[in-house]
Amino acid sequence: MTHRYAPWAIVVLSLQLAACGERSSAPPGPGADAARAAPGLDRIPRAEFNRRAAEHFLPVFWRSDANDDGVLDPDELVVLWGVAGGGRRADVVGEDGRFTADFLATYERLAVREDLAGLAPAEQKRRKAVREELAQGRPTLVETDLTGATPGERALVENVLAAAAVIERLYARQQGVLDLLDKVPADDTASRMLMYRNQGPFCEAPKTEANPDCSALAVRPPRISGLYPAAIQSGTDTRFCTLLEARPDATDLLEPFSVVVAKAGGKAAGDAATDELDTVPYNIAYRAEMTEISSRLMAASAAIDDPAEGPLKLYLAAAAESFLSNDWQPADEAWARMNSGNSRWYLRIGPDETYAEPCSHKALFHVSFARINPDGVEWQHRLEPHKNALEAELAAMAGPPYAARAVSFQLPDFIDIVLNAGDSRAALGATIGQALPNWGPVANEGRGRTVAMVNLYADADSAAAWRETNAALFCPSTMEQAAFDPKLWVMSTVLHEAAHHLGPAHEYEVGGRTATAIFGGAAASMLEELKAQTAAMYFTDWLQAQGVIDRQSADRARLGNIAWGFGHIAQGMYDAERKPKPYSQLAAIQLGSLNRAGVLAWREKARAANGRDTGCFEVDLVRWPEATRALATRVLRIKGSGDRAGADALRAEFVDAADDWARARDVIRERVLRAPKASFVYAIRQ
Repeated sequence: MTHRYAPWAIVVLSLQLAACGERSSAPPGPGADAARAAPGLDRIPRAEFNRRAAEHFLPVFWRSDANDDGVLDPDELVVLWGVAGGGRRADVVGEDGRFTADFLATYERLAVREDLAGLAPAEQKRRKAVREELAQGRPTLVETDLTGATPGERALVENVLAAAAVIERLYARQQGVLDLLDKVPADDTASRMLMYRNQGPFCEAPKTEANPDCSALAVRPPRISGLYPAAIQSGTDTRFCTLLEARPDATDLLEPFSVVVAKAGGKAAGDAATDELDTVPYNIAYRAEMTEISSRLMAASAAIDDPAEGPLKLYLAAAAESFLSNDWQPADEAWARMNSGNSRWYLRIGPDETYAEPCSHKALFHVSFARINPDGVEWQHRLEPHKNALEAELAAMAGPPYAARAVSFQLPDFIDIVLNAGDSRAALGATIGQALPNWGPVANEGRGRTVAMVNLYADADSAAAWRETNAALFCPSTMEQAAFDPKLWVMSTVLHEAAHHLGPAHEYEVGGRTATAIFGGAAASMLEELKAQTAAMYFTDWLQAQGVIDRQSADRARLGNIAWGFGHIAQGMYDAERKPKPYSQLAAIQLGSLNRAGVLAWREKARAANGRDTGCFEVDLVRWPEATRALATRVLRIKGSGDRAGADALRAEFVDAADDWARARDVIRERVLRAPKASFVYAIRQ
């Protein structure tokens, strides 16, 4: 996506597309004296600077006010990957260690708010809505220091970043927005940032996703997926997906690694139920991008000069071949053989998750690039002896026809994200755990990998936002027991991702039918995530009973799960096209169930922990284990028996009913949305 934008065209900086952190060897230019004479850059507070930089579509970020003087210093400024095509540090900081004259001119632009008065009324409304959309995200930095990397590691990173840029373009094609990316006027920087951040012109933040004025383009386009014929899509709903799922050829049409097209010479009336349709494999439909990515991955493999990185070298070569063949099993096999014991890197590149496509069937392309966090080995050792016992627990709750099986999956690797791209790069928030692959022998035989991303949401800005938000929702007695503790959230993430491999999972069949066939794609995705998250909550109780964790840690993890649920409930149950939001719906089901059980009690007249809001939630941690076991049993029996009516009843009770719980969710939404959500940006020093 970013390759289409001319870097920083609206301001005087003429940055070239280059790797972040690159330094120029040229002598200081004519702006050096101006930089030395510049007054302190203290007119814009740090958070406001980062917000305005995003609004101006600038690839810079004020990391922290290290000396606490309120002044932006050169060593506190970071150059970002991807935003406006990225840039070179040499364009903002000269060899003398001072800001360049070009950057100082940019700062002056940031200090003055853009005047919209000269625009037509409709355009003013649109641009104000775009600003409101952006303001609901808080730019949050993920920075990786590779200054000590070897030449081979530098070449590896360079080629992976280049492949990631192509993945962004490929993902835009899948989402049907590639042709829209260069239609935003150069002087409309906020809309260009929206287009980059959201990977399309559509608004996604809770306050603006349904606002008809909110769009990166003056003429709001329909939301048409690139994975299905445009003629069978209305752009306003996903009923065409239900029609496709009911067709006799649904299995062939909806297999994950192909694009659905109108059959050449076939009957086509714009009707998903009767049109003659065919599929084109990804490697044919996206030949140019797939070939380019393959070339970059082969170059990355060849660049590795550390004999200890043999598994990574083999995975890169296998993935390169899979991009050409559209056979992802060899890449999955090579990837599954990598782990924290035989590589210092984590990379997953290819088509995997389906949540962001309208029918939840087609695999979307992404990159997750990271380094192994060595501290995570502790949790692997603590959980390894319990895998089959946990499987037995879920099997007992699921009941017949599900039966416990021997499980052999790898426990999660802990990773520090370097970069997310494509389907992994969310506009707001980020995936903090993942279990892959979703199809094929590696998945079916429990040989997949699970990872927990431990360096996300661990920064000081996220900690402050977490405390502020939850103090507005928890009663004082509950807030006193809560803690911003990323290590415990990692445990919860580990348990969630491990649970994907336990009990009735993705490929489990009832009467020869998979969950997707029984429940439909979107409902099956939500139900699997609900199973995993509810099992993770139950496993916390189980681990405490086994003495693996102590009571205080278990209680803090429980309250962390409640806070996690608050955040997802606030995003709303459906998107602007009425497509279900799986995490929001599962959070509503979980917290609604705890509310009905008296565990998450609403105290209407009590003062919240922040001392300002009236009405708050009090959590009864003594009653928690019984309530979570009851919910886990209900969910597992629905999934294990293929109970479509039971799944519908869960959603009707806790998601769609207009009752006291729905009104409580409105309170949650209002208070959570006071603070912007993390919008991750990436920087690499090398």
